[in-house]
Amino acid sequence: MNWIYYARLYVSKFQAGCLAKRMEQDGWIYGHDDPKQVEVYQSRKGKYGVRFIP
Repeated sequence: MNWIYYARLYVSKFQAGCLAKRMEQDGWIYGHDDPKQVEVYQSRKGKYGVRFIP
């Protein structure tokens, strides 16, 4: 399986971490299956993003 990258990058790791937690816990509200794995990563330019495996 391949990683799916969320389109936005964040300045702080905290902001990206909040999105990652929301993706893990709020899927049931919108009728999505929970992702198998959610990860915060750092780009080459130093910003943070979120990627997941559905």
